[in-house]
Amino acid sequence: MGRVVRLFGRIREAWDRSRTARRTERSKQGDAGGGPRSHNLFEAAAAYVSACVADDQDRIEEAAGRVSPEALSFGVNELACRAVIALARERDEPPGDVARALLGLPAT
Repeated sequence: MGRVVRLFGRIREAWDRSRTARRTERSKQGDAGGGPRSHNLFEAAAAYVSACVADDQDRIEEAAGRVSPEALSFGVNELACRAVIALARERDEPPGDVARALLGLPAT
């Protein structure tokens, strides 16, 4: 349970850092706006989550900087959904039960 809570805490921290960096970048550019980011959000999410598991702050920051915080959040959410579905199939249990177990919550 602690790893999941820390993971979401790190996502929130990366979100805040990225938002601050974007504001700083916009003020430097005078609202000219930069080009769109071209990194794949799912690759960034996978790199971010694996870096969080390994507790590698440099890789966490690098992955968080690849895409917008919104895209990273979406990618991590999609990864979590797919992971729960895969575990549920592997365990032959309902996804809701697997998700609750991963978070250390009592079964419904």
